[in-house]
Amino acid sequence: MAARKVMVWDLPVRIFHWLLVMSFVMAWLSHESSRYLDVHVFAGYSFFGLLLFRLLWGVFGTHYARFAEFAYGPKEVFVYLKSLLGKGLQSYVGHNPAGAWAIFLLIGFGLVLSVSGLMVLGGEEQQGPLAGVVSFDQGALWMEVHESVALLLLALVCVHVLGVFSESIMHKQNLVGAMFRGTKWVAGESATVPVHHLLGIAIVVALIAWGAVSFGGYLTATADKPYLPFKGPQLAMNDTWQEECGACHLAFHPNLLPARSWQRMFAEQDQHFDEDLMLDEDVVTELTAYAIANAAEQQKTEAAWEMQRTISKDQSPLRITETAYWRDQHHEIQDSVWAQNNIKSKSNCNACHMDADLGTFEDAAMKIPKPSTNPTTNSSKGEMQ
Repeated sequence: MAARKVMVWDLPVRIFHWLLVMSFVMAWLSHESSRYLDVHVFAGYSFFGLLLFRLLWGVFGTHYARFAEFAYGPKEVFVYLKSLLGKGLQSYVGHNPAGAWAIFLLIGFGLVLSVSGLMVLGGEEQQGPLAGVVSFDQGALWMEVHESVALLLLALVCVHVLGVFSESIMHKQNLVGAMFRGTKWVAGESATVPVHHLLGIAIVVALIAWGAVSFGGYLTATADKPYLPFKGPQLAMNDTWQEECGACHLAFHPNLLPARSWQRMFAEQDQHFDEDLMLDEDVVTELTAYAIANAAEQQKTEAAWEMQRTISKDQSPLRITETAYWRDQHHEIQDSVWAQNNIKSKSNCNACHMDADLGTFEDAAMKIPKPSTNPTTNSSKGEMQ
């Protein structure tokens, strides 16, 4: 019987497939840099949403998209793999047994990756629907899970791609092209499926709308009112702290050092980085109390949690820039960047961190400024920390 062209993959399945690929690639490329956490989160949410759609479409979708149509058992997978090594190569209109298992594993690992990502976002970042539910320490544990599953998923994707190309050669069918066109050349009687144009378009429109919500703030941002993708907790502020500390440099929020550091700092106020602060006793008492109540041990921000867990209990550092966490976060920044006229000092946090004044130091709220030749653009007031 002559082969005929059959619609196998409806438009929603094809759009799901390629958008899932794009979101995974976007998430992978953005996962190493905190500066692009908003991009990573956008990709992660998109990835998760697409998987949830596929679960529904696997039940209510068209013939070849339904899970029941390619729910092969271990024996069928073994027989198919064996046929690849000998004669009698079996051909399938939809997913073959090995490909079907790869799909189920991809969806399963993808769901675990998405859920673990939400746990990390809620724990380490205290953002998203699980903020306040998952602790910083729990978020760190989930990060291990998230990274491990991401590597497993990447390996599975590589195996899947290799299988697709191998099968394309063996069956002389362009399976990649079929996932774009939706059609295959099939010999014999085979079901053809409706395209479902409207649903496919709706998926694309929904993703575009989600992108507009996620990144629209950048379009209206100004130098005076920068867009902050993530807003941290509203930290307690103290007018006296802002007045006394802010007179010489950025009034670093107390959450950036442990309480013992602040106690030491005010106890040694007469030799504060070679200067005498000459603060009245009442002022010292007020500032010390404020600092202790809002120090790193309170773990109100990710930066505070990181400082608290990376500074040894027998240490009382006075310079934030000398802590292990600060050095780890900034070790890739070259000396030429620090020397820029609009930075000049490692203590000039607000040159790069748009929420430095708030003390939250959220990921993605940072941007290294372009070099400026104007010597008056340096906003640092001092070299204290």
